[in-house]
Amino acid sequence: MAEPDRPVPHRPGAVSLFFVAKAGVFALGFWSWLLVLVVTGGGVTGGHVLAAAGAVTTTLVGVVLGVRLALQRSAAARHAELKRLLVDISWNAFAAAGNAESAGTVVPFPTTSVEGERGERDRVPTVFARGPGEWPGGRRR
Repeated sequence: MAEPDRPVPHRPGAVSLFFVAKAGVFALGFWSWLLVLVVTGGGVTGGHVLAAAGAVTTTLVGVVLGVRLALQRSAAARHAELKRLLVDISWNAFAAAGNAESAGTVVPFPTTSVEGERGERDRVPTVFARGPGEWPGGRRR
């Protein structure tokens, strides 16, 4: 079997899917039990209340776990796509730098400027270099 050219992204949820299915089975059981109790008739007993509470609770748990599973799978897909995009960007930048025939083809990364390159106007005095009551630009309070 041929291996894919890109690795398959991590797909979370095997354990979460088990619990969603388990909650669904329990909800189905409680709803069935409640249906049987209602169809057989009679007054409302503790069994009716227990079946109704179990049905509602397991249904809500199943829905919450299902939503959580869907969000995890969506986030995993977005994360894999973001990683793939970052690798493509970095590889393209590396390949462009390696294939450049002249220095003008590749945009260089910004570097820190040497102190002599800054003009007098560009220098902003620190708080400690200013006198009391002085503000940048020569203004006073």
